[in-house]
Amino acid sequence: MSAQHDEDSFWGGIVKSMGLVFGDVGTSPIYTLTVIFALTEPTRENVFGILSLVFWTMTLLVSGQYAWLAMNLAKRGQGGEIVLREILIKMLRQGRLLAFAGFLSFVGVSLLLGDGVITPAISILSAVEGARLVPGFGGIPQWVLVVVAAAIAITLFCFQSKGTDKVAKIFGPVMVIYFTALFVSGLVSIATMPSVVATVNPWYAISFLRDNGLGGFFVLSEVILCATGGEALYADMGHIGKRPIIRAWYFVFVALFINYLGQGAFIISHPDVQNILFGMVQWEAPLLYIPFLIITLMATIIASQAIISGVFSIVYQGITTRLMPLMRVEYTSTHMQSQIYIPAVNWALMVAVIMVMFLFRRSENLAAAYGMAVTGSMTITSIMMMIIYAHTTKKWKVPVVMIIFSIDLLYLLSTFSKFPHGAYWSIILASIPLATILLWTKGQRALYLALMPLDRETFLTSYRQIYERVRIPGTGLFFTREAPSIPPYVVHCIIRSNIVYERNVFASIVRTDEPFGVFSCLGEIAPGLESFEIQAGYMEVLDIEQILRDNGIREKVIFYGIEDIDTGNPVWRMFAILKKLSPSFVKFNKLPSSKLQGVVTRVEM
Repeated sequence: MSAQHDEDSFWGGIVKSMGLVFGDVGTSPIYTLTVIFALTEPTRENVFGILSLVFWTMTLLVSGQYAWLAMNLAKRGQGGEIVLREILIKMLRQGRLLAFAGFLSFVGVSLLLGDGVITPAISILSAVEGARLVPGFGGIPQWVLVVVAAAIAITLFCFQSKGTDKVAKIFGPVMVIYFTALFVSGLVSIATMPSVVATVNPWYAISFLRDNGLGGFFVLSEVILCATGGEALYADMGHIGKRPIIRAWYFVFVALFINYLGQGAFIISHPDVQNILFGMVQWEAPLLYIPFLIITLMATIIASQAIISGVFSIVYQGITTRLMPLMRVEYTSTHMQSQIYIPAVNWALMVAVIMVMFLFRRSENLAAAYGMAVTGSMTITSIMMMIIYAHTTKKWKVPVVMIIFSIDLLYLLSTFSKFPHGAYWSIILASIPLATILLWTKGQRALYLALMPLDRETFLTSYRQIYERVRIPGTGLFFTREAPSIPPYVVHCIIRSNIVYERNVFASIVRTDEPFGVFSCLGEIAPGLESFEIQAGYMEVLDIEQILRDNGIREKVIFYGIEDIDTGNPVWRMFAILKKLSPSFVKFNKLPSSKLQGVVTRVEM
């Protein structure tokens, strides 16, 4: 299957991008300035300085880092940190720099997965809290709001198995209405104080940081909230295409910043307001407040859906590139490549989101935990981009990326001030996928060495002798990981047990460093023995049975290996447990159970 590049029309691509890409960054105005001015006095100088910081943060980190620099680094239209890793693997081949970049990609992916827990929690909870400004609902206890937010999140996660293919069509139009509402409400508020437009001048940002010293530096940890979701521009390229996303970003950028300007003008004249965005809309148009609250809540649900789908996509890339254990994957759409459902990830994510909601209880408390994962991921992306551009003909971009990196690093360091207030949860949440990736990759490497596969020439000498005197009618299919070596279970079946068919096929699946594309090759090794290699992109969902039929292979039985790990090492024991919990290769690829024969090999690690 190929990536969906919906560039059939100028406006159609923009609308679809708004629905699938900009939910996270688009919902930032709900809480960003509210959180900042809960800690900072909303004087004219402070407001102007912070608005200037917001403008330049969005310009440099979202437009510059992702829309301009990162989106030029793609593989077959796909983006994301795993794509950067694949580019580096092909570019560097081996060495310490590749090992360093590979580890960075593991950390970056883990941070994004951790961010996938906090984003739905803060987005939905902050929108639900807006109900307090509805007349008669001002006294709602906070625990009731948390329960309502949790109920919405549970409903969203329960819906994942059905797929979002059908409802995705309404995502774009809803987000268009939402961004229009942000733009108009901001414009109305700006009319009361047109001078806020001057905050595009970077001098206001510099003056704020100069005048506030260390306190101004710590405020950066909250300012970065305006750019959360910027990485989605790059990560979601494969779903829609580069051009529609960049075109849509122009409109989204203007709508967001106009709204931030409006909120700035409003907070100067209403310094005691609890939630700036909702307070501003209620002040401007009381009768339209409830419709605005509903559309905002829908926008947060769409943003959460985009994050969940993104997590599924990242995990699937991790599975196919052998960074993560195999998990059961369900494909929920016949024509949208992005629509996959991974039950284990879905329910783990749901539990984590609900836990975080009840743990922090308020959106402003969650904001204290938010930002470290995002800035960490941004910093890692900029480091990887520096390495890539340094090895291309576009070396002139390296100094530009270095400037972006220094800004990313500045923001990352500022988030450490939030560590005692809950930012450590970003590290805790990210450490789970990181530990899993490291355990799985190192365990698979150690297991391969412990299995001691037989070289092909030694195997063929014995095979030819057996094939001449023992043949079972039909075709036997043996799955092997790598073509040059023979796994122990095959040696056990053919050499020791004399299970030799008239036609024996060694099948292997090789994931390429391209996102999409399927190529198969059938070749003869010896009389009655053939090799069949399937080369597939790491985002491809394979129908192995159909590929076999297309190549004239009609197997009577399918053999595959099962490792029974015996170890006293506590790390490898954890790996053994992880391997037992993950589905086998044949279950992952949904091969017919009636033909399967698993062969157990005991391995000491």
